[in-house]
Amino acid sequence: MNQKEKALAFAALHKKGDPVVLYNIWDAGSAKAVAEAGARALATGSWSIAAAHGFGDGEKVPLALLTDIARLIVGSTELPVTVDFEGAYSDDPATGAANVSRLIDAGAIGINFEDQVVGKSGVHAIEKQAARIRAIREMADRRGVPFFINARTDLFLQASDAAEHAGLVDEAIARGRAFAEAGANGFFVPWLVDADLIAKVCAASSLPVNVMMRPGAPDLKTLAGAGVARVSYGPFPYRAMMEKLKQDAQAVYQA
Repeated sequence: MNQKEKALAFAALHKKGDPVVLYNIWDAGSAKAVAEAGARALATGSWSIAAAHGFGDGEKVPLALLTDIARLIVGSTELPVTVDFEGAYSDDPATGAANVSRLIDAGAIGINFEDQVVGKSGVHAIEKQAARIRAIREMADRRGVPFFINARTDLFLQASDAAEHAGLVDEAIARGRAFAEAGANGFFVPWLVDADLIAKVCAASSLPVNVMMRPGAPDLKTLAGAGVARVSYGPFPYRAMMEKLKQDAQAVYQA
């Protein structure tokens, strides 16, 4: 498949109640392993890529290096590849869109794009985030790529107490609607784990909803029943792999 065909195939995998499962990767090696395990598409995790290359999370990986990593991953597989691109390395809509264009050059067919203010606290105003999404959408459309923009809200991630999540759902739904109008293709609500709240978001969203599988999250069957269309694993595959590596190394050195 060419890039356009991969993008269309990736979008088609998002089915409400029958979610596409993305076991997040961080380099070409992990991409090959997950592809061989039966994945239908591949998604990077920003935290994992940063940790694997000696950086902290939060756009600390140089943009040129991230672009090279994306290109290597795309070149290692025939599957569609979407990249966790955090805040597109700029608050400015035009600059962010230009940065995303570099990922299109690398062969990526989509991104995660978050509304938190990277490196600071809080989230961007709805209107500003919608403008940033719109700029990316317009750039991709000009290039003729049906690029999948997975618009992420960090409202729940930034609320450390899960008891606060119910009070954030209405704002999250409003953000999802604005992001859809701006041209987003998916709506990502990481850290939300209450099945009833997830179902409420799914019912109100015109976009396929993405949930992160993390400790405390419902199982896949429950998420499917709630109407989720995409499940991803964030940094947890990398953390599990590094813990296994550490244990194996300890068995060698402490024998």
